[in-house]
Amino acid sequence: MPSSDSEKGTNMAEKGQAPQLMEVNETGHVQELERNFSLFSICAVGIVTGNTWAALGGSIVIAIYNGGPPGVLYEFIAVSIFYWLIAASLAELASSMPSSAGVYHWASITPGPKYGRIIGWFAGWWNTFAWMCGTATMASISGQICVAMYGLYHPDYTPERWHVFIAYLIITWTCCSIVLFANRALPTINTIGLFFILAGVFITIIACVTLPHTAGTGYASSSFVWAEWSNQTGYSSNGFVFCAGMLNGAYAVGTPDCVSHLAEEIPNPKRNVPFAIAAQMVTAPYFPLAFIYAQATSSRAGTTGLLFLILVPILCCCTGTFITCGRCLWTIARDEAVPFSGTFSKIHPKHKNPFNATIFCGVFCTILGSIYVGSSTAFNAFVGSFVVLTTLSYVAAILPFIFTRRFSRMSATPGPFTNNMRPGPYQMGHYLGYAVNIIACSYILVFAVIYCFPYAKPFDAVSMNYASLITGSMTIFAASWWFVKGGNYIGPRALLHDEDVTHGVMQSST
Repeated sequence: MPSSDSEKGTNMAEKGQAPQLMEVNETGHVQELERNFSLFSICAVGIVTGNTWAALGGSIVIAIYNGGPPGVLYEFIAVSIFYWLIAASLAELASSMPSSAGVYHWASITPGPKYGRIIGWFAGWWNTFAWMCGTATMASISGQICVAMYGLYHPDYTPERWHVFIAYLIITWTCCSIVLFANRALPTINTIGLFFILAGVFITIIACVTLPHTAGTGYASSSFVWAEWSNQTGYSSNGFVFCAGMLNGAYAVGTPDCVSHLAEEIPNPKRNVPFAIAAQMVTAPYFPLAFIYAQATSSRAGTTGLLFLILVPILCCCTGTFITCGRCLWTIARDEAVPFSGTFSKIHPKHKNPFNATIFCGVFCTILGSIYVGSSTAFNAFVGSFVVLTTLSYVAAILPFIFTRRFSRMSATPGPFTNNMRPGPYQMGHYLGYAVNIIACSYILVFAVIYCFPYAKPFDAVSMNYASLITGSMTIFAASWWFVKGGNYIGPRALLHDEDVTHGVMQSST
């Protein structure tokens, strides 16, 4: 917890100004956000934002090249198991330390005081930049679907990149404006998105099962779906091809931290945030691509209808990613870890949200979209780094937790490698917790390297995978800013426990 809050209160009291009592939440910060979300609505946020069909569909070509239809299925199952373990690890930390800073806060506490500041610093930068890139990904996929829907009814139409960019801009600023100006409507919007996801899954299954029979187009053979492995990557090792193809599923289920960034906007976060993470991971849906819809329905109207069912939750997902990335930037800005922290750390007095931080995320997405017009390769380099950056931020929180012996030293004398963390309502237990944490970290450390390999061989400047370049560049930039501001950086502190949560004295805004 930065010292600015207490210093402001002390300075104000010294000046003899009339103080105003304000709530201090579990993080030790003044409670500035409204608790608008219920348990149900935050579960909806997790499912809509973290488990969008588009995330799987947008990268499904990777899985198709890495094994064909069996690769899509089995790779998705395998990566889901690993992400369940990551989610369980993060849920345990969220139960112990609920904070809108999410992995940034946890990575600052789990290593202990000696290394917590610098590890948390990089985790915050990785996680925030990843979510901004993820927001651009959802806006891009939404724009491409809108252009594809137009093309269904105009056979002579030839899509251009700038057409997608126009749709991208409209979607970006529509979703950003919803987050900016309709803060109290966000729970309802995500509930609507949840309805379309659940209804869309049911309708899609029915359509893809029945319409090929009625249209006379027939079905694929059982062996084609379940057994006929197809390696079209140029790599000789099918084991490596399987592992690389898991990237497709990682896009779909690889956001178990999204609901944690709403911890300061929900009652009883120690219980409800882990529950929402569980709901998100259990209900991960599967996204069929537009051409699959077209093959299944054999009609433009049917394809358009199914695409509409997916477009609505994607738009809600894009809104959810703006919620997440804006709050990520706000939390590291209130600890003065980014440039212009004084601007991005402000909560709007009327709309009760991180207004400036969210606007910056919209501007950032717009800049990325402009890059797409000039070079789709450069744009894909940014958005393709999402999985690597998020998983690095996760391991920054989980791996030190193992080395500092989890919760076993919560009553120990404070020391440089003692986290003094207390378990929350959700706890995996000593041995199970170690096993889950170790397997989750092992997956991240191995697959963060695999996901940086080129998607296929041979490759050139256009088909190269630039995730490692973007990740390295972001890390170098964060390190450079550390040398500028790290000396005065305090970062998050260990959370106040329930019996210690009091009211702080802060200056009145009136």
